[in-house]
Amino acid sequence: MASLAGRRVLVVEDETLVAMLVEDTLADAGVVVLGPVATVSEALAMLDAQRPDLAVLDLNLAGETSEPVADRLIQLEVPFIVASGYGAAGLPQRLAGVPVLAKPYAPEDLTAALSRLPVT
Repeated sequence: MASLAGRRVLVVEDETLVAMLVEDTLADAGVVVLGPVATVSEALAMLDAQRPDLAVLDLNLAGETSEPVADRLIQLEVPFIVASGYGAAGLPQRLAGVPVLAKPYAPEDLTAALSRLPVT
């Protein structure tokens, strides 16, 4: 597994407590956390401003799908994982190959999943 230290990771999560846990977990792993952001518009604006190395994407943001963010990450060739309470079954077909981290998850599962993503 690749080290996460120094990597810039975009966190897209609308649940405040989950976002705080993710941010703390990643900071402890030496990650430079971008965000967290809670809406599609915030995530797209963040991607316009800076390119992350990796991303953690909640697919359902307060009832709004974050698929446009996933599409932009794919366009930018930024590897990402989807964190979802729906598991892989909740992914649209075009995202079928994206790694899924089922909620709830342990902090070490998050860092392990991100470490398995390809380094670009």
